[in-house]
Amino acid sequence: MADQLQDVIQRWRKAVVEGGLRPEDQELFQNAGLTCIKQGDTSKLLDFIQDEKNQGIVESMGCGLLAPLVAEVLRNNSLTCHAVITHLAKTCSPTELMLILLGQVDDLHPDLIVVTIKLMAPHLQTVLLRLGEQKAPWVGLTLVALQKQVSRLPVPYTKEQEAEDTHGLCSCCSALVRFVEPFVEEVKRTCSGRDGDTASDNQLKTELLKFCMGSLREPLLQAQLDQSIDINQQSQLWHFAKVILAMLPAIHEPLPRLLFYKALKTKEESDLQTDSVKALESRACLAYLLFVQLITIENFPMVFSPVFVLQCNMEYIDILLSRKDESFLLKGLELYTTCLEKVENNSLQVELLDLKSFYRVPQHMVQILTVCPIQHLRRKAIKVFQLYIDKLGPEAKHIFFRCMMKTSRHAGVEGYIIKNIKNQIALSLKSGRESEWFVGIQVVPLLRQVLCFPRGPETDLLHSMDRVMESLNLLRYLLMRDKDWPLTSGIWPELCKIKEDYLKVLRVCLALSRAYYAGEVKTMREDRKAQAQEARDARGAPVQTMRVKEEKVSDMTPEMQYQVLQCALVTFDLMESLVVHIEEICEEKVKTGTAV
Repeated sequence: MADQLQDVIQRWRKAVVEGGLRPEDQELFQNAGLTCIKQGDTSKLLDFIQDEKNQGIVESMGCGLLAPLVAEVLRNNSLTCHAVITHLAKTCSPTELMLILLGQVDDLHPDLIVVTIKLMAPHLQTVLLRLGEQKAPWVGLTLVALQKQVSRLPVPYTKEQEAEDTHGLCSCCSALVRFVEPFVEEVKRTCSGRDGDTASDNQLKTELLKFCMGSLREPLLQAQLDQSIDINQQSQLWHFAKVILAMLPAIHEPLPRLLFYKALKTKEESDLQTDSVKALESRACLAYLLFVQLITIENFPMVFSPVFVLQCNMEYIDILLSRKDESFLLKGLELYTTCLEKVENNSLQVELLDLKSFYRVPQHMVQILTVCPIQHLRRKAIKVFQLYIDKLGPEAKHIFFRCMMKTSRHAGVEGYIIKNIKNQIALSLKSGRESEWFVGIQVVPLLRQVLCFPRGPETDLLHSMDRVMESLNLLRYLLMRDKDWPLTSGIWPELCKIKEDYLKVLRVCLALSRAYYAGEVKTMREDRKAQAQEARDARGAPVQTMRVKEEKVSDMTPEMQYQVLQCALVTFDLMESLVVHIEEICEEKVKTGTAV
């Protein structure tokens, strides 16, 4: 048997030289190799392929053994099979090897993603480096295949999960970093050493740029990336982010070009720097890492004004805040805060409000403030919302307040805006701080918008409490400070008319709302008396559904419903007292002759 095998090997060696290998030779060689693998006798296979005399045979027919060898390594982690694969990667046809290796990476079982990537990445790198000038498109295909599998792995949510790396995402990212290192060095070397790059150099650079942008979107955009004070405790994903951002200037890709300028939509760059959602998300993560986490900020030129940086980043803040994921929202809020903090107060001009992002971002902020269930995001949102208001110039504030009063449709937000309007009027009444937008005739349209009831007498005062209370406080303040308004007495006839119309509708609303809720309280008292014994027997009140003005509020016990109704009546009393106080102010000014 051994003699027969030696005769076959001798014939193969001769056929390789003469170019006479037949399909049945390939089949025979593959069957022999499979037999060695199945029987666990891979040491003989290794000896055979490492024999210098057999290199022609291995080069011609060795690729057929690659797939079963990979399967064996994944099954048993055979070191001998590792050695065989390594030798084949250095010997066989690079193009044929690439097709087989990429086939092994495609469509993996989730449990095999990590081990396969860690196994295949070094061999893929070896084969690609053998391709010379033809490597660029293959590098692109390989990176796409590897990133596709990595994107299927869950992103750690906490530092503890990241340290444990149960699903292997961090180790895969480290494997990707090692994989791209020689190609980055090649681009770095060729870009620095030539007057003009070749087509191959440019394509390799483009593929690496695609890899960087893809990595920024997945997994870095979903990851919790907070810098640790102790450099030894910095996470693997933090290190991965640093490598990606360092890679961009290394391959001569200017950061301002990526973030601030629209590239020509060439075929090579169409999915990198256009306005597609994926491209925007990648650049949004880049902006966050650069301006918030300050990764490689030393490579960013400091010639751009803070307003320009904010204007450019608003597009990315918009895309981040439009998502529902906590990681997206947090990155958007932090990027927004960082950009605003560098802008001077009262410096943002009204022209910026015409930009789509300057309209959409405040709308997203309202959604976070009113809908987001995560408390720390709401707290952060209200701070940055006020910070944005502080940065607007007087005219921009005026226009922004009017826009928010028209679009927010939430009493709490409207009340917050009205409070800011009052503060701006108070500030403008100070000597040297006058603004025609808050003490001149321009303030009248704003006051009309604030001191009104869009739904008329049918307004539910309980739901509108925040807006109504702030409106009454504003009205009282305006009436008390009438002497402090310089050269603007022309607004007072308008203000008096606005006041009369507002209070007239408010009285009707109070009468209707108080009658409705008082009736509900009376009904509940009667029901409680009738059901008292039943409630004691049941040892607990049944859960009911409460409706206020035909709108479902929540599921609550009868006792909670009763407390809500009582609070509503107290609120109406408070509103009534403010109305009375305002009327007293007006009467006092008439008596003293100070009313305008």
